[in-house]
Amino acid sequence: MIDGCKICGVSDLDTLSFIVNHPYPPKFIGFICNYQKSPRYVDFEQLKKLLTINKNNIQFVAVLVKPSKEILEKIKNLPFDYYQLYDCTPEQIGSIKNTYDKKIITAFTIKDKTDLEKYKDFNEVTDIYLFDSKGYEKSKSFDHNLITDIKLNKKLMIAGNINYNEDLENYGKIADFIDLSGGLETSGLKDLSKIEIFLKKVKQIKNET
Repeated sequence: MIDGCKICGVSDLDTLSFIVNHPYPPKFIGFICNYQKSPRYVDFEQLKKLLTINKNNIQFVAVLVKPSKEILEKIKNLPFDYYQLYDCTPEQIGSIKNTYDKKIITAFTIKDKTDLEKYKDFNEVTDIYLFDSKGYEKSKSFDHNLITDIKLNKKLMIAGNINYNEDLENYGKIADFIDLSGGLETSGLKDLSKIEIFLKKVKQIKNET
């Protein structure tokens, strides 16, 4: 059953203000903190300005790909609730979790079933699992049916080229949270009209269940 959603890759104040003040806001908003290949990357000075906004009880997520100690120290006092970590070992995640006292979204990039076998190694350090595509900033797809038989004792978030206007109810059968980034964009920029439709659709699904 869908419990909420995450809008990822927010990089400008107008979009952020629209989302946090929406009558049906997402549960999470993600910010790309150190992956400079992404067009959604936000440098530290801009990040500081963005995060002065009133969060309105939304959980802010720092999206980090194999983060260095330098970036972790830079962002440690920013109002992030979760760190979403890619390409880290369980030991590295455990150290980050303990040092910075953050909840953890462990992200796995999935191409086939063998990529799913690793998740059990991260159970002790993970608060939410995220199954994403291999595309990183390119919003590629993966076969979401691969995860239908996985039994988790943690919440599951799903990403990977999901569109704002597709049949989101189907994802409720396999995940707790839907994570969109590129699916909410037009010509590489966040599209407020798509965000509006997506948030209303998530709200409708929650009401129906």
